[in-house]
Amino acid sequence: MRIRPAASTELPALQDIERAAGAAFRELGMVEIAEDEPPTVDVLERFRRAGHAWVAVGEGDRPVAYLVGEPVDGAFHVEQVSVHPCAARRGVGRELIEHADGQARAEGPAGLTLTTFRDVPWNAPYYTRLGFRMLPEADLTRGLRAIRAAEAEHGLDRWPRVCMRRG
Repeated sequence: MRIRPAASTELPALQDIERAAGAAFRELGMVEIAEDEPPTVDVLERFRRAGHAWVAVGEGDRPVAYLVGEPVDGAFHVEQVSVHPCAARRGVGRELIEHADGQARAEGPAGLTLTTFRDVPWNAPYYTRLGFRMLPEADLTRGLRAIRAAEAEHGLDRWPRVCMRRG
């Protein structure tokens, strides 16, 4: 699997990837998450212009997964990583995380952060296997607190969420 920067023409495909990946939440009774709309093309373009949007591509150089993020309080915050079901369980998400980590270190931020669902098998337990640890509330930075507040306002706290950090 090759990882490269996302192209502006691919941003609608990234939305399709997220919709397809989100369907798995339906099986857990998290219908609202399965039906939640992905970031807009304008939001994805902001990440892309900043150099913080990468795709994993398969045959025909077509994206099958993506990761977007941004520096937050001295770390690189993974805002979203999504893998299309056709490429799931092949280490693509892990490769994107490693790529983002390497790119972030080259730019200066130390470590990665993310927020995720605590009890979803392909969320917090998966990230724990990749070396992330759950952050206690007292260790959240101002930026992470703001991210969590926005998530709560969006209704994501209906299911237990955690902040995690690696590095």
